[in-house]
Amino acid sequence: MKSIAKKIILGFTDVLAILASIYIAYLLRFDFRIPPQISRYVPYVLVGLTSLTVFFFILYKVNRTIWRYTSAGDLFPILKATVSSIIGFYLVHQYIVRSFEPDIIVPRSIYLLAGILIILFTSGLRLVWKLWNHSFSRIQPHHRKTLIFGAGEAGMMVARELRQTQSRSYPVAYADDDGNKLKHQILGIPVLGNRYDIPDIVRNYKIDEIVVAIPSASRTEIAEVINICKETGCQIKIMPKMEDLINGKLSINMIRDVSLEDLLGREPVIVELEEISGYLRYKTVLVTGAGGSIGSELCRQVASFQPKRLILLGHGENSIYQIELELRKKHSKLEIIPVIADIQDLSRLREIFQVYRPEVVFHAAAHKHVPLMERNPKEAIKNNVLGTQNVALCAHEFESERFVLISTDKAVNPTSVMGATKRIAEMIVQSLNAMSKTKFAAVRFGNVLGSRGSVIPLFKQQIEEGGPVTVTHPEMMRYFMTIPEAVQLVIQAGAFAEGGEVFILDMGKPVKIVDLARDVIRLSGLEPDVDIKIEFTGIRPGEKLFEELFTQEEGAVATKHDRIYVGLPCNLSYDSIQSMVQQLAQLTDKNEICKALKQIVPSYQPMDVKELEASFQEAKQASLEIVAALDLKSN
Repeated sequence: MKSIAKKIILGFTDVLAILASIYIAYLLRFDFRIPPQISRYVPYVLVGLTSLTVFFFILYKVNRTIWRYTSAGDLFPILKATVSSIIGFYLVHQYIVRSFEPDIIVPRSIYLLAGILIILFTSGLRLVWKLWNHSFSRIQPHHRKTLIFGAGEAGMMVARELRQTQSRSYPVAYADDDGNKLKHQILGIPVLGNRYDIPDIVRNYKIDEIVVAIPSASRTEIAEVINICKETGCQIKIMPKMEDLINGKLSINMIRDVSLEDLLGREPVIVELEEISGYLRYKTVLVTGAGGSIGSELCRQVASFQPKRLILLGHGENSIYQIELELRKKHSKLEIIPVIADIQDLSRLREIFQVYRPEVVFHAAAHKHVPLMERNPKEAIKNNVLGTQNVALCAHEFESERFVLISTDKAVNPTSVMGATKRIAEMIVQSLNAMSKTKFAAVRFGNVLGSRGSVIPLFKQQIEEGGPVTVTHPEMMRYFMTIPEAVQLVIQAGAFAEGGEVFILDMGKPVKIVDLARDVIRLSGLEPDVDIKIEFTGIRPGEKLFEELFTQEEGAVATKHDRIYVGLPCNLSYDSIQSMVQQLAQLTDKNEICKALKQIVPSYQPMDVKELEASFQEAKQASLEIVAALDLKSN
């Protein structure tokens, strides 16, 4: 009912504006002294021309536009409707009305003056209403004061979008590094400083949220701006897509919350599509661990390169079912084969390879949880060592073209059972390469954000529960990259494989886990050590403070891709490794298993109980010192 009443009122306002325009046209034409022989026909013109103008306003849907959102493009229908009504009234008057009443006089100048005034008055009303809404009644109690970083085209689009929607956010200021824009206004919004002035702007203007609107900037630059913004305690949002700016499109849904990926500041991966397509297109591709974080993303990306068929092999039926449904929806023409199997079952694997003859194999299935594998070393050996050997042997036996093992930085100078077993898996793959037609390679990288084993889901759960967020040690550091980024590089590395290599992905700079925890807390709209406490619990079994990407004997050689390096192939005898692996498989005692692992992987250095206890005490003391310092600061 309100909307109908509003439309009636606005329509009535247009009628009054048209009537006023026509009458004022007469007053201007005759210097405010309309002759009697002319004035007697003014009502006729008022009624006739107004009726015709209203008809064309309806025909051209002039009132479909909401007045407060009027733009220059919305004035064109007013122009068309007015010109049509003037021409229509002139034709009706000259060739119909005057044929019956030749004495009716309408000066020709009235048509021009009335048309100009109708356009000015009706469009002017809309612009005045828009200015009133944006300049006099803009800040409401429910609005969140918003600072936009970036006063260019993207920033202007964000400001317009926030103003023209029912968003709770309302732009009150810009910040921009272009000094020429400082102290100027854009769309009535002042530019108050550059990126380094953001904390002062937030404090002085009581800003609630910040929108980063620089989609053409590099990831590194965006990360630098976000790092400044996150210290303000404001909610941070970002407009990430340059293509939306180019196409002139923007919706409020594109202005999203800042994620941890944005804070990494890593540039997008550029892959060589021709090389990748060359070894995946029209091929049968098998992915083990296809329901896991890395395996499922491998399936998504491989599917886009038009393989002949894609085999999803996994042990968990639910996860395989989910990725199968997703892929069938997006790639309806691709032959997708879900297979439930255990990589520890060699006879079952032989059946699968016999039937489908995969030409490319990505082996992502593995046990990856470090503390759990310390408590269950036998399972780590069965899955990571024997399982890898089974899949690799099948690839060799059935002459797959390529086999790519997904490895980990924990395989370098390992201190954990998990890391040692993954290093043995690398050694198995490298040794098989020397005796096989299959090109065997491994790809090694660190932690991935958002994976099932990542600390991020744990941090978020702890924050939802009110804290504390637990970190093992204040100096604990890890390499991080996103899942899609890691998988893109894995697929690219597969194209480089000549056999026997261990490819190492450029992970950027390592990140302190405690800094990551603080970022997750801030991105949740809370303050670390104020709203959510951080506690240090001590290094867990098998963990080390710093991860490495290369072994000393491997060295590192750059490839033609700037984000992929290759460790030199090691001269390994498959028979000798096979002999040691068979002995390892027979062991059940943990101490004996660790000794055997040490024999196969000389760089394996398990952390003993005393070292763990010392680490825990060190972490506990550091935690107490931080809490004491915070208490002192608060007092």
